[in-house]
Amino acid sequence: MELVSVAAVAENGVIGRDGELPWASISADKTQYRARIADEPVILGRRTFESMLEDLPGRAQVVLSRTERDYDVETAVHADGVEGAIDRARSFGSDAAYVIGGGGIYELFQPHLDRMVLSRVNGSYEGDTYYPEWDEDEWELTSETAYDRFTLEEWRRR
Repeated sequence: MELVSVAAVAENGVIGRDGELPWASISADKTQYRARIADEPVILGRRTFESMLEDLPGRAQVVLSRTERDYDVETAVHADGVEGAIDRARSFGSDAAYVIGGGGIYELFQPHLDRMVLSRVNGSYEGDTYYPEWDEDEWELTSETAYDRFTLEEWRRR
């Protein structure tokens, strides 16, 4: 199973502020993001999961949390660590699982990723959550597509 990180990242690395995106919604980015992850399991942190309850992404949600719990969502399952989350995502029989945040989750999964799909949002923004830095020598930029207000980059681990 391929493990793919998907994130919208400002030029200064910011991905969030107070649990929200710090920029106005970009419909083309939201559309491509939702289409990409629609039929696959997603891995996300509890706070990110709770912030998306009204419009959950993916076919199934693997919620990483130190505290085991049941969720009132039929498609959501708990995992208590990286390996457990990967095993839970693999159990859905998909070819890929998408890591969708928040910041701490991206950091935990960075060493395990096969690919990154990053929407590079034009501009710098104030925020409290950042996408983790990575060693570009370990990655190859395989595609770049310009859109209005962002550029979609796809990276593959070498």
